[in-house]
Amino acid sequence: MHDAELAALGGLALAAFLAATLLPGGSEVVLAGLVTLRPELTLQALLVATAANTAGGMSTYLLGRIVPRKEVPPQLAAVRRWGSLSLLLSWVPLIGDALCAAAGVLRLNGLACLLWMAAGKGLRYAVVVWAAT
Repeated sequence: MHDAELAALGGLALAAFLAATLLPGGSEVVLAGLVTLRPELTLQALLVATAANTAGGMSTYLLGRIVPRKEVPPQLAAVRRWGSLSLLLSWVPLIGDALCAAAGVLRLNGLACLLWMAAGKGLRYAVVVWAAT
């Protein structure tokens, strides 16, 4: 892999990670642009975006886990009801970050959260790639 390809995938990884934190950002545009300009990197870009966005979501989950918890707020009832499955929606703007943090606050199983989060984010990015190609 050439330096330019590594740089492009690295930029995508950074955009995808930051977009999954509380910072604003849209990694979908970066992914769509990359696969449009460099279609031979489609699979790598899809995997990098999914992994980096999932890592960003898990960082929010971990922040939620370190919050001291005495009583669970009633606003977390839906996440409590659906458990880690609710993280399929962790890609949704505005609520995704809250779902990741809520899963951490509720001390949901980290591996299950990681898998559901990756599935949801991967499916979203697959749709972006499909639309861009």
